[in-house]
Amino acid sequence: MRTKITIMIATAFLLAFAGCDNMPAIGQGWQPSPSTGSANAIESPKTTAVDSAIELSDRYAKLSDEASAMRLQNQNLEAENQRLKADLKVAQDRLEKAQKELNEVNDLLVAMRVELNNWKTDVLGFRGEMREAEKAQLEALVKILKMLGAEIKTDSPDNSEPTKTAQAASASVPEK
Repeated sequence: MRTKITIMIATAFLLAFAGCDNMPAIGQGWQPSPSTGSANAIESPKTTAVDSAIELSDRYAKLSDEASAMRLQNQNLEAENQRLKADLKVAQDRLEKAQKELNEVNDLLVAMRVELNNWKTDVLGFRGEMREAEKAQLEALVKILKMLGAEIKTDSPDNSEPTKTAQAASASVPEK
């Protein structure tokens, strides 16, 4: 018996020396040391497996709720992203259409300016032609009045005054 006690003391001494100092007392379950790095290392050493399971279940429920909330938020963000992409597409299409219309209107404006300049040139040219035609008409009228015997006074060199005098004289000439 004495040898058995000696063996037990020697074994306890070796186990203590080897680092197994967390020997459970009789009736207690195994408790991991903080150096093992398990999930229960944070917990107090007096928790049981049931308490740990309840705590882990609560953590799982919370994390599951957070994950579902994040999934819902992700879906909302994806939906908003799709809506914004559609809005962007519409806006880009409208912008392209507006730019195209602006270019067409700008081209039309340039063409209209060219036509206006041509018209101005034509009007100025026609004005000169009209003056020449009126001058020729007045000269012809003066010749006709001279043939009819009307007196023509020339007060100004530009022939605008004799025309008036000639017109007045033609009104006084008796018709035959």
